[in-house]
Amino acid sequence: MNGRNAITIVSMMVLVGTEVFAVAIAAGWALAGLFDLGDRVGHVLMGVFSLFAVWIMLQLWRRATSIEPIRTQATPR
Repeated sequence: MNGRNAITIVSMMVLVGTEVFAVAIAAGWALAGLFDLGDRVGHVLMGVFSLFAVWIMLQLWRRATSIEPIRTQATPR
């Protein structure tokens, strides 16, 4: 296992994940407040946007691990 790449990827995921989920929750809250949709619809929007944020984070993980592999390949002898 390549520890340096793993630390880099996990650190990046924490930083970007915090921002993505904050935007998702804030967008649901803002849209519900802007259009006066109520708390229940606001929570549903937050949930839907959070699912979209999970998808974004999964795509980011896949791309990051393809560039910075966590597992090192065995060298043939």
